[in-house]
Amino acid sequence: MQFIFQKKSLILSILFLIFSCFIFIFLYKNINDNERTLQLTQEKWQMEVARRENTKSLIDSVKAVEFERTLLETHFVQSSNIVPLLEMIEKIAREAGTKADVTSVDPAENNSSLEIKMLASGSFETIYKLITLLENSPYSLEFTSADIQNMNAQNASAGKVNRVSQWTASLRIKVLSFVNK
Repeated sequence: MQFIFQKKSLILSILFLIFSCFIFIFLYKNINDNERTLQLTQEKWQMEVARRENTKSLIDSVKAVEFERTLLETHFVQSSNIVPLLEMIEKIAREAGTKADVTSVDPAENNSSLEIKMLASGSFETIYKLITLLENSPYSLEFTSADIQNMNAQNASAGKVNRVSQWTASLRIKVLSFVNK
């Protein structure tokens, strides 16, 4: 009897051992599957973090270049909008203290430049200052001709006396920084 009891206990123990082994193997496989899933999720997460950092870096680069691009565009006259150039010339004329009138604006034959004709009047110093300020403007300008005349010499020959020396300048300016859009 005792032998049968031991036999039953042994069989139950073996069955419990086998059952425990199956549970252990089942749980081990689940843990390994979860670990693989976790690794894949972490890799995706790290790739997404890297992608976001790259996107943020790209956005920061675009923002940093935006100001420089805007600054660069201000150095070029676009055929579709020459108003900023004309406003700049008027502003420079006011700063110099001369009266300046743009008489014509014509694109060159090959549309690689723009030719501006203007008349300015004032004292010699103000006209000289106007020319100097135009040379130092943000646009690339080339003076193709400048005819500066003293109006007092003409008035003196006509018998008029004027204490303030009046000068006139007829300028032809070629805008080299011209973009035909």
